[in-house]
Amino acid sequence: MDEVTFRDAFKAAIVEALTEDPRVFLMGEDVGHYGGCYAVSKGLLDKFGAQRIIDTPLSESGFVGAGIGAAVGGMRPIVEVMTVNFSLLALDQIINNAATLRHMSGGQISVPLVIRMACGAGKQLAAQHSHSFEGIYAHVPGLKVLYPGTIADARYMLKMALADPDPVIIFEHVMLYNQTGVLPETDNIAPMEKAVIRKTGTDLSIITWGGCLYKAMQAAELLEAQGFNIEVVDLRCLRPLDRETIIDSVRRTHKALIVDESWKTAGMSAEISAILAEHALWYLDAPVRRVCGVEVPIPYPDHLEQACLPQVKQIVEVALQMLDSSNSSMGEVL
Repeated sequence: MDEVTFRDAFKAAIVEALTEDPRVFLMGEDVGHYGGCYAVSKGLLDKFGAQRIIDTPLSESGFVGAGIGAAVGGMRPIVEVMTVNFSLLALDQIINNAATLRHMSGGQISVPLVIRMACGAGKQLAAQHSHSFEGIYAHVPGLKVLYPGTIADARYMLKMALADPDPVIIFEHVMLYNQTGVLPETDNIAPMEKAVIRKTGTDLSIITWGGCLYKAMQAAELLEAQGFNIEVVDLRCLRPLDRETIIDSVRRTHKALIVDESWKTAGMSAEISAILAEHALWYLDAPVRRVCGVEVPIPYPDHLEQACLPQVKQIVEVALQMLDSSNSSMGEVL
């Protein structure tokens, strides 16, 4: 089977949606003539025309609001926000409107809207283009938050998102766009709200998502070469969070390491740690550990940017500390 890039997979999903449903359209900054900031929509303007591939003004609040209105009116818009940092300009529309209309209308109004956001660091785009703010949106009731980390999910999760009656945000890590993988011939993937065990193991659970998934898999392979059996949990969906899969994994391995590119403080890794403390404490043989981004704005220089992000070597080092029972006994901590 031929390999494709994540970019190809995202694009194929958009083409399928536009082809199969006349209500679907794509809108955002530079999605048309330029072909998208990361070339995901390149060529789609010629294929589908300006009525369905819409270049918008540089006003996130304006075009996200237009997308919400179109969704309420019966369309199925895909709104692309060029980078997650720019989505902060549309927080009012996303949080006060899209996420609340079903509740405030007593269930009479749904907002079947999909918002795609590029996010994450690694391309030297500095502090205003590089952050991982998925935890902000996962905090909000009324939203669903997806973060595909595999070729199959990049290809097939959009269809599920468009079928949902409520707003769905899809995060696309910029460092994944050029990565390649084999695309399954079937769309028989797990439901979008379910976490997936990407590698089974017995000694330690690495819990992660999106752009950190491939780093976790590499770390698991290196640890396996040293004789350890590591389980890798890909959350895929950050709201609603699949608590059962997380807890079941820790019930088997008795150790949990969370890898999150964003900051530790009040982030997704903190939420997952709290879930394990509340519901899986007696399964744990060691304290939960976290490998997260350094708590500074993402720097521009490559060596500083890389120093701020979770790396495979760091994941392996922390895992080895946890796997050394003499250093990681829960009894010593308690």
